[in-house]
Amino acid sequence: MEYFKNKTLNKNIPIPLYYQLKEILLEYIKEHHKDEELPIPTEKELSEHFQISRPTVRQAINELVVEGYLYRKKAKGTFVSKPKIRQDFLLILDSFENEMKKKGLKPSTKLLNIEVTRSDEKVSKALNIPLGSEVVKLTRLRFANDEPIVLVVTYLPHDKCKGIMDKDLEKESMYDILEKDFGYNIARATRTLESIVAGEYEAKLLDIKKGAPIQYFESVAYLTDNTPIEYSLAKYRGDRNKFSFELKREGRF
Repeated sequence: MEYFKNKTLNKNIPIPLYYQLKEILLEYIKEHHKDEELPIPTEKELSEHFQISRPTVRQAINELVVEGYLYRKKAKGTFVSKPKIRQDFLLILDSFENEMKKKGLKPSTKLLNIEVTRSDEKVSKALNIPLGSEVVKLTRLRFANDEPIVLVVTYLPHDKCKGIMDKDLEKESMYDILEKDFGYNIARATRTLESIVAGEYEAKLLDIKKGAPIQYFESVAYLTDNTPIEYSLAKYRGDRNKFSFELKREGRF
């Protein structure tokens, strides 16, 4: 409780007490609590120190649990989650393997399925191919330091990428295969982001609870002649990832 000695809540302002406590706890989590094996102070300790009710303390902690900063162990207390992996997925067009290695993490991949199937309307539109065209569908689970991080479903036009069926996609980078083996030059990608919750299937694979937050990306990668070559649907664990954005001001306001 040493960190909290000089921390107080202001009961004379319209900001809810639970939210003020949440902000204090968030700073404590990010800057001061260094030992992941030790729990944070108990609800009782925080309640007595700040002179507020335990339900108020619980509300602050619950929100931090939902947001992935804390987690509970039955009969042991509340603990700080591992730091999130800062992803440059929205800034740099690179393979998952290279992204993880740059951050000092060990990447690995489990190929869950690979098949040739027919494109539906969504896949056809993304890849700019006729409805019902043959596509290669890859389903992969990607890991960082042996921890599942993202579930990815990828579609590739079969006529351009049929040779990928013979490649070892657990050991080789798909982008390296497309560029080095097939001679394609991937120049750019468009990506959209939305927040969803984990269903039973995603929860089991990503080792999270059903209903946990997921960052969901749809991406289309293009060759230098603007031909779409890859359409991917990626579901990142919300508790282990955060994403960087870079904004540039255009014109004058």
